[in-house]
Amino acid sequence: MDVRRRCQCRAAHARGPPNRRCVLKADPSRQWRLLDLQAIDTRLDQIRHAKATLPQTPAVEAARRELAALETQIVNARTAAGDVQREVSKSDQDVQLVRDRAARNQARLDAGQGSAKDLQALQHELTSLARRQAELEELELEVMERAETLTAQVAELEARRVELVDRAQGLETERDAALAKLDAEAATVAAGRADIVAGIGDDLAALYEKIRASSGGVAAAELRHRRCGGCRLELGNVDLDRIRKAPEDEVVRCEECRRIMIRTGESGL
Repeated sequence: MDVRRRCQCRAAHARGPPNRRCVLKADPSRQWRLLDLQAIDTRLDQIRHAKATLPQTPAVEAARRELAALETQIVNARTAAGDVQREVSKSDQDVQLVRDRAARNQARLDAGQGSAKDLQALQHELTSLARRQAELEELELEVMERAETLTAQVAELEARRVELVDRAQGLETERDAALAKLDAEAATVAAGRADIVAGIGDDLAALYEKIRASSGGVAAAELRHRRCGGCRLELGNVDLDRIRKAPEDEVVRCEECRRIMIRTGESGL
């Protein structure tokens, strides 16, 4: 804090109650630099908002959710296909067992081995085995059709996954490029900020930062055509008269929004 401010604050406390406002003094050139600083900070805030609201971000997140759901579908489809494939193997084994037994019985029958009663029993069994084989083959065909359908479903889901992965990667590339562009702009915009703050001075910069933190990011604005650039309200005659009478080096603030108002040739005083 400069000497003039400390002296004035002490005098103010000596004259009145402790909650009386202290008046900050700063050369007009320092005050004008607040507009440059505010322009930088406003643009940096806009860049941060742009990064947080990139249209590619929700699109990437939606693609990732869709991909996760698709992966679950693929796992379930593969499991079902595997289960049916085991059914196919079992059906094939069952059919083959009946065929083998029928072949052995037919061989014995053709060889005429055994009594007439035994041969008659073999003939009856061959008839039963033929019916059983037909039933098992029909069941096997049904299971094979199910297996074919599920295999095709797995292939279709995997093809969709390839497309979705490509789309998600494309969206991520777009998002990363947009973020990199914004980061580069932020670095350019912020490059001269430290020098401006140094030129403003610690006391005025501290007040600026305090107001900015409590006023939505805007701490200093031009008083233009009798209107506060912060809250956009037109000042009344009493406030305008107060500002007219204030010394050039006095830091004036809006009575409505408490932001710092910078007086220029466009203020209309």
